[in-house]
Amino acid sequence: MHTWFECKVRYVKIDEKSGKEKKVSEPYLVDAITFTEAEGRLIKELEQMIRGDFQITNIRKANYSDVFSFDDGDRWYKCRVSYLSVDELAGKEKMVVLQMLVMANNLKEAYDNLMTSLSGMTIDFDVTAITEILLMDIFPYSPNEEQDEEDDDDN
Repeated sequence: MHTWFECKVRYVKIDEKSGKEKKVSEPYLVDAITFTEAEGRLIKELEQMIRGDFQITNIRKANYSDVFSFDDGDRWYKCRVSYLSVDELAGKEKMVVLQMLVMANNLKEAYDNLMTSLSGMTIDFDVTAITEILLMDIFPYSPNEEQDEEDDDDN
């Protein structure tokens, strides 16, 4: 189970068209266990990408059950999927709503990519919403990062 944190980062960026400096605030998504780990991982990633100073202005837990990345996509879409769940002990039905992220180039492709990703599900579900969201990048957890940190500690 992944715990995703949405982090806002503020820094000075040079506008590609005008060449002028401007302050921007951009969102990133980090897979981490704690807020502290999310901040540390994001700093480590952004030090390689952003020249100069940057500031993490906000970190909050994001409620995404799954993230589906596709190499040919360039935008992120938040998808709301719902299904009916039966509590056999209480004998009641309840609607379960999940939020997922999927990468695509447009809305139709986002729907198609979501359906491809969920094709193995054995329950009936409904896609109730798909909206484009602004995310600059996503940093999923990688077991190799732990090994890299252990190697750094040995030196």
